[in-house]
Amino acid sequence: MKLPRSHGSRIYLLHLVAVAVGLVLVATGPWRAGVVVIGASFLVAAAFRLVIPLDHTGMLRVRGKLFDVVWMSFLGASLVLLAIIVPS
Repeated sequence: MKLPRSHGSRIYLLHLVAVAVGLVLVATGPWRAGVVVIGASFLVAAAFRLVIPLDHTGMLRVRGKLFDVVWMSFLGASLVLLAIIVPS
């Protein structure tokens, strides 16, 4: 398998793997851990989107940098907060 050339595309693929792992955790029982993994992967992707230069963002770039960082940070923080707040 050949990896993508841009750093952002590699990070995007790692983000997808983390989301898949989180979904497997949600489906198999420890849903809180799965939701935290998914939320944390969004926060990490947002941080990388903030620091990676524009010509290396690849698939990590959806819209403008500000939109991407704010949206992924909001999603990540919301999911982590959801996992903490929802009673068991």
